[in-house]
Amino acid sequence: MAARKEAPPWPAELRFSKSAAELRLRFDDGYEGAIPYELLRIESPSAETKGHGSDRPPPPAGKRKVSVTGADPVGRYAVRIRFDDGHDTGLYTWAYLRELAQQKDARITKYVAQMKKLGISRE
Repeated sequence: MAARKEAPPWPAELRFSKSAAELRLRFDDGYEGAIPYELLRIESPSAETKGHGSDRPPPPAGKRKVSVTGADPVGRYAVRIRFDDGHDTGLYTWAYLRELAQQKDARITKYVAQMKKLGISRE
């Protein structure tokens, strides 16, 4: 008999904090984390930020003070987040949101280094 596959962690709460400019997450396995709005925007899982095929565009500039204007569930697997700069095409799966929360420091550090190397402002 095959072993039963355990269900992946499920989000118990997603809370957008305008004052902290971050998305706070809590999963049913007890994991809690937060993702700054800037990181959500620059790491959007959309063609605009990920590119088409092997061509990856430069990171989005001027997103340090980006804000979230809304969010809509997409089925039972993701959320579409709308930003005040008009971007709204990324579908954030639960697994991807958790990954961003867990890796936020490393991803922000990499982004800042990339921006500096390219001479692009985060402001």
